[in-house]
Amino acid sequence: MANGVENKLHIVMFPWLAFGHIIPYLELSKLIAQKGHKISFISTPRNIDRLPKLPLEYSTSITLVKIPLPHVDGLPENAEATMDIHTKDIVYLKKALDGMELELTSFLEKTSPDWVIHDFAPYWLAPITTRLRISRGFFRVVNAWFLAFGGSTDMMLTGSSNPPPTPEDFMVTPKWIPFETKVAFRHHEAKWVVDAMQKNVSGVSDIYRSGATIKDVDVVIIRHCCEFESQWLKLLEDLYHRPIVPVGLMPPSLDNSDNNGTWTCIKEWLDEQTKGSVVYVALGSEVTIGPSEINELAYGLELSGVAFFWALRKRPYSGNMDYVELPDGFEERIHGRGIVWKSWVPQLKLLSHESVGGFLTHCGWSSIIEGLMFGHPLIMLPFLVDQGLNARILEDKEIGIEIPRNEEDGSYTRDSVSSSVKLVMVEKDGRKIREKAKEISSIFGNRRLHDKYIEDLIQFLEDHRKMANGA
Repeated sequence: MANGVENKLHIVMFPWLAFGHIIPYLELSKLIAQKGHKISFISTPRNIDRLPKLPLEYSTSITLVKIPLPHVDGLPENAEATMDIHTKDIVYLKKALDGMELELTSFLEKTSPDWVIHDFAPYWLAPITTRLRISRGFFRVVNAWFLAFGGSTDMMLTGSSNPPPTPEDFMVTPKWIPFETKVAFRHHEAKWVVDAMQKNVSGVSDIYRSGATIKDVDVVIIRHCCEFESQWLKLLEDLYHRPIVPVGLMPPSLDNSDNNGTWTCIKEWLDEQTKGSVVYVALGSEVTIGPSEINELAYGLELSGVAFFWALRKRPYSGNMDYVELPDGFEERIHGRGIVWKSWVPQLKLLSHESVGGFLTHCGWSSIIEGLMFGHPLIMLPFLVDQGLNARILEDKEIGIEIPRNEEDGSYTRDSVSSSVKLVMVEKDGRKIREKAKEISSIFGNRRLHDKYIEDLIQFLEDHRKMANGA
């Protein structure tokens, strides 16, 4: 713990331009600031403006710093985060972030922070921090098994092999994982890994970008804990040859504010439902599903006979955000038993309500943590990046099930949705899943446990800053 002004840290936070990254970085910033340290939180102007308002207690400890995002051909005007664009255009966002290098360098030169804690994207940062004698930490908002699947930094930097990789290469557990696990991608998930190994318009491949960013960092910080799948942390140390510091799961705190009466309206409906009877359905802010997928999910929820609350909001670039094409007559047929909510929802409050008894999720790590901290069994429908690997682990731990899908194209049917929802929510065969999910909440929702991880991280940051040690 810090003792005296001279021990207080100044830390620069620089997350990737996706709110699934920005928000955990902001949460970590608040946890560190609570211990008396200073944070400079860097993002683009529009992203800073879209952040939740910081409580007054952080007015002197967290400074929000806006660095403009340079214009890049191919990136739509005012697009500053992944939620603003189609998945295929994210490569242009990475190129634009690279253009922030000069202004970020200038900020570091003027402020001389003790640490820069950054995401996977700024592969050009190491020479800058070395010259300025600033310690550098890599904070990955996902878990250890996803990083371990990618192998060592040398493997990442080597890039695609000859012959080029195929999806089948990633549909088996990598040979460097020395213990038994079901971690592997499905065919429809593995295509993105192949794409990530190819050089794109930013000038480097995504896998090279990650490898160069991690190589020679002073610490790898990861949203993981030793009480859940700890063997992956040891494997990461063996792969990276760097200190691996788990930051815990950072379970979020409930916010008592109401957004224009939104929660009051939702709560009234939930209060009318039987305890544990409602399945909450949400596929995150980064997932875009097509009309046929929406239809099958809708029909599956209808067929299940289970009460549901479906948070279904279109991405900003897709036109009218409130317009979502649902099957004809669907909302009329499910009236009273189900709700489709087409704008922002307070997810944590929903999950905390006693009427909610299960979570149909895309398996983003933050959503998983939020669901399991309340002991909800998971009905899993992964789409992007780490989500499929998360689903393999959690199904193997028997705290959720994956909705069966076509291995090649990832499609699913209303029957597979319906049977999965019924199994987890009401059927006798799903009792073990429900019980195990409740049990694991003692880890995922244990705030005292995870606060200790934050204290240990801060101690590491204090002990290993370059300027303090004259390194």
